[in-house]
Amino acid sequence: MAVLSWKEICLLAALVVGCYWNSLLCGFVFDDVSAILDNKDLRPSTPLQNLFLNDFWGTPMSEERSHKSYRPLTVLTFRLNYLLSELSPASYHLLNVLLHVAVCVLFLRFCRLLLDRTTSVVAALLFAVHPIHTEAVTGVVGRAELLSSIFLLAAFLTYTKSKGADHSIVWTPIVLTVFLVAVATLCKEQGITVIGICCVYEVFVAQGFTLPMLIDTVVQVVRGKDGFPYTVLQTLLKLVVLVISTLLLVIVRVQVIQSQLPVFTRFDNPAAVSSTPARQLTFNYLLPVNGWLLLNPSELCCDWTMGTIPLIESVLDPRNLATLAFYMLLGLLAYHSLRHGHSSAKTVVMALSLNVLPFIPASNLFFPVGFVVAERVLYVPSMGFCVLVAHGFKTLTLRWGLKKISWFFMGVLLMTHAVKTFNRTWDWESEYTLFTSALKVNKNNAKLWNNVGHALENQHNYERALRYFLQATRVQPDDIGAHMNVGRTYKNLNRSKEAEEAYVVAKSLMPQIIPGKKYATRVAPNHLNVYINLANLIRANDSRLEEADQLYRQAISMRPDFKQAYISRGELLLKMNKPNEARDAYLRALELDRTNADLWYNLAIVNIEMKEPSEALRNFNRALDLNPRHKLALFNSALLMQESGEAKFRPEANRRFLTYIKEEPDDANGYFNLGMLAMDANENEAAERWMRQAIRLQPGFRSALFNLALLFSQSQRELEALPVLDELLRHHPEHIKGLILKGDILMNHRKDTQGARACFQRILRTDPSNVQAKHNLCVVYFEERDLPRAERCLEETLAMAPSEEYIRRHLAIVRGKMAAMSTASQPLAPAEGTDLPQQDGHGKGEEEDEKWRAGNEKNLRKSSPAESPGGLGSGQAKRLDAGQRDKRTKSKSTKEIKDIEKKREAALKRLEEIERILSSD
Repeated sequence: MAVLSWKEICLLAALVVGCYWNSLLCGFVFDDVSAILDNKDLRPSTPLQNLFLNDFWGTPMSEERSHKSYRPLTVLTFRLNYLLSELSPASYHLLNVLLHVAVCVLFLRFCRLLLDRTTSVVAALLFAVHPIHTEAVTGVVGRAELLSSIFLLAAFLTYTKSKGADHSIVWTPIVLTVFLVAVATLCKEQGITVIGICCVYEVFVAQGFTLPMLIDTVVQVVRGKDGFPYTVLQTLLKLVVLVISTLLLVIVRVQVIQSQLPVFTRFDNPAAVSSTPARQLTFNYLLPVNGWLLLNPSELCCDWTMGTIPLIESVLDPRNLATLAFYMLLGLLAYHSLRHGHSSAKTVVMALSLNVLPFIPASNLFFPVGFVVAERVLYVPSMGFCVLVAHGFKTLTLRWGLKKISWFFMGVLLMTHAVKTFNRTWDWESEYTLFTSALKVNKNNAKLWNNVGHALENQHNYERALRYFLQATRVQPDDIGAHMNVGRTYKNLNRSKEAEEAYVVAKSLMPQIIPGKKYATRVAPNHLNVYINLANLIRANDSRLEEADQLYRQAISMRPDFKQAYISRGELLLKMNKPNEARDAYLRALELDRTNADLWYNLAIVNIEMKEPSEALRNFNRALDLNPRHKLALFNSALLMQESGEAKFRPEANRRFLTYIKEEPDDANGYFNLGMLAMDANENEAAERWMRQAIRLQPGFRSALFNLALLFSQSQRELEALPVLDELLRHHPEHIKGLILKGDILMNHRKDTQGARACFQRILRTDPSNVQAKHNLCVVYFEERDLPRAERCLEETLAMAPSEEYIRRHLAIVRGKMAAMSTASQPLAPAEGTDLPQQDGHGKGEEEDEKWRAGNEKNLRKSSPAESPGGLGSGQAKRLDAGQRDKRTKSKSTKEIKDIEKKREAALKRLEEIERILSSD
């Protein structure tokens, strides 16, 4: 066996990279979405052992809806990709391209066993560029084929070393072969077929038997004329080891799937549920269809289900001729190659074994699979095809004297295949490009129309999506999923009546319940979502909540393990104010799946509704243990910690909000709540930065604007608060707290009593019963020296809130001042048009005014709480309560802070003195 040269390896690598480099620009499409984006087994938070308990798509093998495809080692490579680049598609595609290079190199090594150097390179080059491989290489889920092929070829190449120089058995390669076969099988099920290829190699190549020789040997032994030759006994021993190993692997595989075949519907594989002879005729016809795809890969399609290949329901169908021709060609090749022992015959035998045996698991001949035709399953069988083509090329070149013509046509073939592969790779750029390219090949597949609609739906192009969904219902009128898609799109277009009609049609197509027969055996589990979708639609009408609940319960009765029905019913029960029943629904769903982060999150929301914050926080944490980036759990758990007011929770709440804004960088609520946490921690600079970021993302953000103004006010930067309040009132003219704060600043810091009066009067026009605005208006009258009017105003205010002691005390102060001024023969109201002097803090009257301002400001702090936009469970921030503490800026020097405190102490002493004097008067 010739050693591979670096030139050959580099040539193969360069050709593969040239054909597939554009796959690095492709995203996750088609089956990649389920295998990568929706597969929790990729996440580091999922225990590694789950890879060996779940199927390829992350569904527990024990569940009925499991696909039963057990490929844990392939999923492990996805997980490694996730650790390196999370969900960046480029790294996944890059690894696939590198694996294809490795397969090409191993295949070249395989070809060297059968072909000369030049012919084996031709075979490897043809394999490297064959367009049928695009799905296996560019589609990320095709990695199962790539990995399985690597270990399949490695197992075979290892087995070829099991024959010693003296024709003895070398057991180490055999043991290693069995191990590699097991690894190949754990990458994809077809890996086990390499055992059959090894058996063919052992009998017809290593031992050089032909079919006549085998028959003659068996006849001689049966007649008792001769025993088995020693070489035959050695061969039998090796074959027995291989067969027993295969049986053990099969037994383990059957145990893994718990002796249950996966459940497929007539939409996945129509022939599988057809009667005789349609099932047999159609399945046999699929063999020449696959052969034609290898021979002429000009029209490739990502999905061959549903009506792509119509059923053959009669022996008179002309397509049966293709089946007959295929079997005749295959039989002739097998017959002539098995009758002779020369090298050409051995090459053909090995090519046929590599072409036929790995295809058997996907052929539908022995058990149904979930597809009609799948191009990626031809990845290994195409190796045998490429060997046959290369061998034919060699024959034309050497025997028939057509060397130049043969090389010309081979060059054209390689070039056209490379161009086709490169262009086909672009089809996998996005789901829209993939499915529209498929519709060019086949317009009779409703699934393709649906998938184009889904791609447009993801782009929020609902009008165009609706046209594709409606076309799907015309192509396949009994397609439940198509009608569901129509209903959902009508709902997105706010056409509820049409949406309900579409859901009702889909519901009418559901098979009826048959006592004693599992529902899952007759319908795709996702079709049960029609009940969920219909219930979700009608529950928007409060008068139809019971009807919606009945639909949820109907779905649960059909499939007791239908988690989504419990989840949706729990949400409805919360809306119906039945939190206990909602909790029971979520707990039932958690019995089915304790690894579902959404369920723990929803249960936490129920705990909040039931006033159980500690339990809610525990369940939020469970959701985050399962999915550390669960956005709603991050946000609302942080909000719950913030609400608690406990300082020990602030660092963790801050961390969760920071993680949240990484996930949702355009959500202003995250930045706002970071600002509120910073205010709680007296970190005013950080609070201002977060608030401004929230306002930048959401201009007119009411809560952020108000709390930023309040931050300035509490940091002795009252005049900086005024532009912020003006912006707040421009967007929200009737914002009461903003008007109160602005009036306070205008009166106490601008001495603008007219502006302050306008603010308070605007509040009273909107809310005449607002005690705070009424009281502050009374203060304005006092500041304007209109004591009679201030007295009447305070009397009215006291009537509105007779239990408020501060109003009663202020009324007594006004009356005392009026009595004092009357004794001194001073006017109780200012002369019209005269300006009042500014208060400078000197004299008894000024001290009284200072007391009023301080008392007013103190009352403002009590009744002007920080605010925020919403409550828990809504994905919005939570309001803080009225006890918001004063925030002091850390930028002030220690001396300035001490001066402020001294002035406050002096003011308080003056207030006490004023009240004592007035009381004595």
